[in-house]
Amino acid sequence: MRFLRKSLTGLFLLAVTVGLLIFAGQMIYGAIEDRMARENRKPEGRERVYAVNVIRAEEGQVTPELIAFGQIKSRRSLEVRAKSAGTIVQISDDFIEGGRVSDGQVLLQVDPTDAEYAIERLSNDLLDAEVEQRDAVRSLDLARDELKAAEAQVALRQKALDRQNDLQARGVGTSAAVEAAELALAAANQATLSRRQAVAQAEARGDQAETRMERTRIALSEARRDLDDTTLTADFNGTLSEVSVVKGRLVSVNEKLATLVDTGALEVSFRVSTPQYVRLLDENGALRPSEVTVDLDILGQDLVSRGVVTREGAIVGEGQTGRQIFAKLDSAGGFKPGDFVTVHVLESPMDGVVELPATALDATGQVLAVTEENRLEFLPVELLRRQADTVIVRGADLDGRLIVSRRTPLLGQGIQVKPLIAGETAEVAAPDKVTLSDEERDRMIAFVKANTRMPADMRDRLLGELAQPQVPAGLVQRLQARMGG
Repeated sequence: MRFLRKSLTGLFLLAVTVGLLIFAGQMIYGAIEDRMARENRKPEGRERVYAVNVIRAEEGQVTPELIAFGQIKSRRSLEVRAKSAGTIVQISDDFIEGGRVSDGQVLLQVDPTDAEYAIERLSNDLLDAEVEQRDAVRSLDLARDELKAAEAQVALRQKALDRQNDLQARGVGTSAAVEAAELALAAANQATLSRRQAVAQAEARGDQAETRMERTRIALSEARRDLDDTTLTADFNGTLSEVSVVKGRLVSVNEKLATLVDTGALEVSFRVSTPQYVRLLDENGALRPSEVTVDLDILGQDLVSRGVVTREGAIVGEGQTGRQIFAKLDSAGGFKPGDFVTVHVLESPMDGVVELPATALDATGQVLAVTEENRLEFLPVELLRRQADTVIVRGADLDGRLIVSRRTPLLGQGIQVKPLIAGETAEVAAPDKVTLSDEERDRMIAFVKANTRMPADMRDRLLGELAQPQVPAGLVQRLQARMGG
């Protein structure tokens, strides 16, 4: 009996041991199978969504702006040169580099002593010429009176000869008396001829006196002009530059002393290419009076002036291309001749076009547009202008579309994106929060609880969010990526 009881107990213990071994083997086998099945199962793939900056294309009227570089010039400048040689005896306080002078202001004076002496000498010569002229007039009058007297004497002698001839014809006269009358008439004619010659000489003397007087007057006018040339005055309001004289210096005729620049009449000269020049012409082929803006950057503080195009250069110039354009500036405060500036010229307005950032257009003339499903598609456009960091394009079905403002190599046809307009997220297909099934919720809660490396406060926050009816979509995506499904 005792043997039987021990035998049954041993068999029972053996059966329990075998059962436990079988159960343990099944558990190990199931765990291995589950692990192998989990490793062989491919994780569920999710499409990646890119956030892109977009701009809404709006067709309308755009005025292109042509940008060029030019130089400020003065429309009126004058070289101040010495008109007379001599020593500078007087100079204006404003006759310095950068001095501002007004119209008619005396700038300097050369020693006028020689010119004053010349005027006095010629004035005396003019007085002598006037005296000579008056004497010639009186001599002419006397010569004419003598001529009249001689002519009267000839008339008397002619009457005496006629009377002697009549007496001789009646037989009461003699031939000697007739001959004497004839000799007297001949002498009277000779005297008349002499008086005529005297009148001619008196007239010639008067003409010479008149010529001498006129010549003296001309010389006196020249001397007075030479005296005026000793004084230099400003011809217009302006600023002096390149001043190179001081009081007491000896100057020569036509020597350059300074340059007078009219700073109130400035213009800008700039050169454009031939295609740009064509865009500045009107329908008649003439240069339009386009508005211009001149900008000079001085350590971050800009000097700005506005103006209008007035004319173009007559020739291209040897070794140069394009066209030279001149624009008159309205107000040029702070600008000086010689400044190199940036010129902005407004072209003719263009209708039905769109202005986009230059980074939105690729080399093939296409832009990336966002569809209603928030996917990208290529949209061909026509490039009309490229200026600075923007482009002006025209394309079909472009109005109102969302265009990617900056292209990257990651963006292409059909990619799903999250468009951002002016820093705000536009409406996307994926909602901000999603509703989970019970099975998905339990799996995610178990995954979070099993992650022992996660901080406790973060684990509690995630479990609290997973317990909500709606869970943030971003959290769901991160957990699914880490769980592999």
